[in-house]
Amino acid sequence: MAIGHTLLGLLESGPRHGYDLKRAFDARFGQDRPLHYGQVYATLPRLLKHGLVEVDGVEAGAGPERKRYAITDAGITDVTQWLARPEKPEPYLQSVLHTKVVMALLTGRDATELLDSQRTEHLRLMRGLTERKHTGDLADQLICDHALFHLEADLRWLELTATRLDKLAETVRG
Repeated sequence: MAIGHTLLGLLESGPRHGYDLKRAFDARFGQDRPLHYGQVYATLPRLLKHGLVEVDGVEAGAGPERKRYAITDAGITDVTQWLARPEKPEPYLQSVLHTKVVMALLTGRDATELLDSQRTEHLRLMRGLTERKHTGDLADQLICDHALFHLEADLRWLELTATRLDKLAETVRG
């Protein structure tokens, strides 16, 4: 429920309409994956149903009525608990990349070419993130660092796999 918790956190600064929540979310977190209006307007009724927000006011306009939402004490408690709970680390044990390497070997295709192509794609993305990191604010720099560290780990895996490709081929074709 990260979107719901994020919307609740944004409401802690004061009541907002769904449109304002979407804009605030996108300004802070949506550069790479903007939040769709449908996600906002599907999430707010669930938060309301669970008593985490309340309708703070309704404004009539040219279109549909605009509801302004405010976080409740239960919502603040929920955000506090969410922030205190560690996220489960992702072990990536079922990576698509691993599956592709094994399938290439099983089907007699060139896994080295696949690894080289993937390495090129990772490096391209890393260059873009490094450029973005140099022009972004601190929050953007940190999210870029997070992505870069994961990509660096992938590159290490690509190199290790390339050195073990013959043995892996024997194992999977075995």
